[in-house]
This record gives sequence, C-alpha cells and structure tokens, in this order.
Amino acid sequence: MLSRVAHSLYWMARYIERAENIARIVDVNLQLLLDMRNLDEQRLIEYWEPIVQATGDDEAFFKSHPHATGAAVTEFLVFQPENQNSIFQCICSARENARMVRDQITTELWEELNRIYLFIRSPEARKVWDRSPSEFFQEIKSASLHVIGIINATMVHDEGWWFVQAGQFLERADKTTRILDVRHRSLPERGLPAAINQTEAVEWSAVLRSCSAWDAYKSIYGADVHPRLIAELLLLDDSFPRSLRFCVRELNRAVRHISGAQEGYFVNDADKLTGRFLAELQFSSVEEFFEVGLHQYLDDAQLKLNNIGVALFNAYIYQPFQQPDETHMVQQEEQQQQSMKAEL
Repeated sequence: MLSRVAHSLYWMARYIERAENIARIVDVNLQLLLDMRNLDEQRLIEYWEPIVQATGDDEAFFKSHPHATGAAVTEFLVFQPENQNSIFQCICSARENARMVRDQITTELWEELNRIYLFIRSPEARKVWDRSPSEFFQEIKSASLHVIGIINATMVHDEGWWFVQAGQFLERADKTTRILDVRHRSLPERGLPAAINQTEAVEWSAVLRSCSAWDAYKSIYGADVHPRLIAELLLLDDSFPRSLRFCVRELNRAVRHISGAQEGYFVNDADKLTGRFLAELQFSSVEEFFEVGLHQYLDDAQLKLNNIGVALFNAYIYQPFQQPDETHMVQQEEQQQQSMKAEL
C-alpha cells in the first residue's frame, strides 16, 4: 500500500472520530448548564474553560478570545474554520482525505461522508444549530456512527482497513483521557477522592455522558456516582469500547496486523510502544493512577498516545529523502560510461 493512501485513510478515521467526540462533550456541557441557570458569568467560564482545555486547543482559543464564554467556545469548537479541530473543519478534512483515496473506499462510505460534508457547509446547519443545538449534535454523532458502521460493513478488511482502525482507536483513546481530565480540578492532587456532594455527582455524570458511558456505568456499578469508579471504567474496563484499555488493545491489534509482528515481539517503534502501553494498562490498578495523581497520569497517557502516532508516521508514512553520496554517484557515472563504450 502506498504511504499516502495509508496516511489518508488513517486521518479520515481520526477526523471523523474527533468530530463525534467534540460533539458529545459540547452537547453534554450545554445540557449540564441548563440545570444550573443561576450561575454568574465567572462560574460559567469555569465550566467552559475546561472544555477548551480538554480538546487541547486552549492556546489557539485564547489568542483570539479573552474569556471562555459559552458563545465563544461553542463557535470555536463547532463552526470556526480557522480551528483545525472544530467539528466543521474535522468533517471537511475527513472528506478531503477520503477524496484523495476515492478508489480505496466504497461508494456507500463516500456518499455518507459527502452528505455530512454538504450539511455542515450549508445554511441549514446554522438553522438547525439556532433551533436546537442538541438536534445539531445528534446529526453529527449519528453521521459519525453511520460512517464507522459503513466502514466495518463494506470495506475489505485489508491493510487499508487496519490503518482506519488504528486512526479511530488512537483518536478515541486520546479523547477519552481528555474528557476524563475535564474535572481534575475537583480532585486532590494525589490520592483517592473523598465522598462527593450532589453538584459534583452531576458534574461527574456529565463526564460519563460525554463518553457515552452512563448506561454502561449504571449496569456495572449502579447509580452511585464516584470519581474512582468512573476512572476505573474509562481507563481499565476491558469490555467498554471507549475505555483507554479497550482502545489501546484494538490499536495494538491494528498495528500488529499492519506490521505482521506477533504478540510479544515488535518490528518497529509503533509495535513496541503500543504493546508496552497495553501491558501497563493490563497490570495496573486505578488506585495506582490516583496515587501518582489522576491529572498527571492522564497527561502521561496522552504523551504516550502522541508518541505512538509519531511512531506510526515514521514507520509507514515518512520516507526520508536520501542524498546519494559522492562515491555512489561516481560509480553510477563509470557504469554509464562503460555502457556507452560497449554500445559503440
């Protein structure tokens, strides 16, 4: 497979997953604030600023916005073309990457990507947003899930499909850690948190909803909300499809299918870093994460995921240009002269 094809499929999947994650986290925060109508402007900023930080775009945001107001944050994360991680730009980038490998994807996938692309660029998107932000986000989430279903149901599960899986689960793992980190300020710097009050329980429930994990949490732990149990579900659960462990396990499967490396071995840094991270998650406990500080652990996890992404790029996408040395050039010139003499 050509490196440019792998690169486009990988980023197509990442951008679609990113758009869905941003839609969920902004939607949940808007719904959370509906139950807190008596908050003053400063308190509202305290709820919106972590959302920008969770997406990793706080530096870009504060270059053009003095305060993290609801209107400024939602515009920045939803519609602003200058923000490369806005929902608008993610969908446009996913569609552009798909266009570059049109012959490698199915007609059904291309049509669905085109549909959501035309929607987000149309005046209708703004009308839906003005009428009901929840309805707008539902459209984005449904389209993303539809795309994932089409990919799994219609694409040949060959090397290209595995690059799609790598992009999807790497992005999902990163966003799960970032969403969980939204409420880190309410936690002690180190150690397990004490009992939480009703307001904090509502806020932590919003974290679960941002990861589509509320129903899964209730089925496992019941309705008693506690940060330790939430962290355990979102980081270490082996069966919940948005947990960090689940995502890294699927990422590990993908990179090994691509490289051909067996479990326990590696042929490049992508295999090595992913396998090492998975082993750490398999033999860790949530108490260990709180012992070093949940915020610190999540920062370290995001760095590890970034390093895996770089390793994938270096192994399969980046092909360094090698300038031939002088000896090699002299040998080529001598061979050409000998060939010309032979012809004469």
